[in-house]
Amino acid sequence: MSGDDKTEWFTQARFGLFIHWGLYSMAARHEWIKHIESIPDADYQKYFELFEPDLFDPKDWARRARLAGMRYVVVTTKHHEGFCLWDSKLTDYNAAKAPRCRRDLLKELVDAFRAEGIRIGLYYSVADWHHPDCPFDKVNPPRPEPRERDQAVYNQYMRGQIRELLGNYGKIDILWFDGMFPWARLDGKTHDRWECVELASMIRELQPGILINDRLERESKLSPPGEIKTPEQKVPEKGVQDENGDLVVWEGCQTLSGAWGYYRDELTWKSVEDLVRLLVNHVSRGGNMLLNVGPTSRGQFDRRARERLDGLAAWMETHARAIHGCGVSPAWAKEPENCRYTYNPDSERLYLHCFVWPFVTVRLENLAGKVKHVQLLSDGGEIKFHDDGPDVVLELHGHTALGAISVPRPTMMRPDEAVPVIELILHSAGD
Repeated sequence: MSGDDKTEWFTQARFGLFIHWGLYSMAARHEWIKHIESIPDADYQKYFELFEPDLFDPKDWARRARLAGMRYVVVTTKHHEGFCLWDSKLTDYNAAKAPRCRRDLLKELVDAFRAEGIRIGLYYSVADWHHPDCPFDKVNPPRPEPRERDQAVYNQYMRGQIRELLGNYGKIDILWFDGMFPWARLDGKTHDRWECVELASMIRELQPGILINDRLERESKLSPPGEIKTPEQKVPEKGVQDENGDLVVWEGCQTLSGAWGYYRDELTWKSVEDLVRLLVNHVSRGGNMLLNVGPTSRGQFDRRARERLDGLAAWMETHARAIHGCGVSPAWAKEPENCRYTYNPDSERLYLHCFVWPFVTVRLENLAGKVKHVQLLSDGGEIKFHDDGPDVVLELHGHTALGAISVPRPTMMRPDEAVPVIELILHSAGD
């Protein structure tokens, strides 16, 4: 299992909820809409004036996250558009000042998720398309103005806001940065001008146990560096490794559809089976999955998001122990075709996730002498097996005794699960 004492809870959790919510939810067509459509501030202002999350129920969000097996949440306190979900004293461009909102949405979120036992992560965008002194590049702001911008003024604003976030909402477990786009620089300068080393030092002074992602250090090395590597919309085949080929603590962030913010007409929604496979792929490669939901402007998870979370909850109800506390399988366990292994070193259990159900038998290489018992995880029902040379063969067929005769038993049908899982209880070192 990757991770030191500071990151142990994170590598045990394996599954988190990402929430992208802001004024862009009113446009209902992507969180980058201000940039994509080059919307001027004056035209974008209507979203601030009309933002009215009257159906916002953070307790429902938190309950759904817990039932889906999510152990932590990361919420966009401020995305690139610059709108803040909390009652920031440094700008009126926030939810508590929005005329039809008048609520500290972040406080309500934090309180609700904590009540469900879910750890708290805060996303903060360094890019800010609303602030007049945020330096511009190819994407920030969307329509650069012919005026001087004072980087020092913006840096002070940014540090002040982070002090608010880390000082007013109790213990924060993760600070998740975004918005530094190396590919977007117009002047070729590195992001050292953002004073990232000083910023990280301030953060760790305010919240010593906090985890910081890697997006403050993409162009310069922090001391110490961020603890979490964050590949986006992909699962590296061998996980994320350091220069020595060793796994590091990492988290893939993924979407339910093609967008992060609410996109009403998005058509590329993943099925529940897709999402379970995606989660298994992350854990089997030693990583976490941070799955995003983009709530509507009225403050709800829309029907499609609820259906996916309900499906994940149904699967996790009987399969959570193949995810939480699990990671990469031992080197001697070679994955069969169309399968993934996850492994819990504490319980010494190996989990075979069957993306394609084998029906008759499945051969597990190099497991002979290592397996004590095999069962279907969803119901704990036994699966027969035998050693065959260096391998173990799982028998998904057999015979049923009827009095003095034995008749063939039908092949074991595919369990009615998004992804069936076979649990192998291994012999412990003391056996």
